[in-house]
Amino acid sequence: VPMVAPGNVQVHVINSTLAKVHWDPVPVKTVRGHLQGYKVYYWKVQSLSRRSRRHIEKKILTFRGNKTFGMLPGLEPYSSYKLNVRVVNGKGEGPASPDKVFKTPEGVPSSPSFLKITNPTLDSLTLEWGSPTHPNGVLTSYILKFQPINNTHELGPLVEIRIPANESSLILKNLNYSTRYKFYFNAQTSVGSGSQITEEAVTIMDE
Repeated sequence: VPMVAPGNVQVHVINSTLAKVHWDPVPVKTVRGHLQGYKVYYWKVQSLSRRSRRHIEKKILTFRGNKTFGMLPGLEPYSSYKLNVRVVNGKGEGPASPDKVFKTPEGVPSSPSFLKITNPTLDSLTLEWGSPTHPNGVLTSYILKFQPINNTHELGPLVEIRIPANESSLILKNLNYSTRYKFYFNAQTSVGSGSQITEEAVTIMDE
């Protein structure tokens, strides 16, 4: 098997899900056989938004021939990763380079995990929601938009409310009685807005 590990391993983080890794080729005589390529082992150490320890799954990408760089796609935003590089010949892999640590920046969050509308009265509705399964960063706020729908399914004026990120419920007041409303709800990080979930609810007709 090869004798030495690739040197001078460098990681360039391109965005929240993609990084580029470079390395120096090993001297030909240390390959001790036919150079087949290089393998990059990489794994997520932890999410920076949640201190959850979980089973660490190592991923391997093989770059054929005498390439000295490769792309690592499909990374998770706002996470800490480690990687190392090994040279491969027909017999197997050489030793691993020292582990290199890199961090991906924040991304936009996934949609809130649920939106529930309860306690309808003549002029109010209660909203409850769950935070996104994948915050992909530090949540800065929630954005709620809503508008009335009339009997011919035309949409009325859209109202937008920004809600602090630590809230999980809201009572909407001063609504019209016996009116159907459509709600659009999403979470935000400093990078931008995540995907929204929609829901409809009706205020009651009379007490």
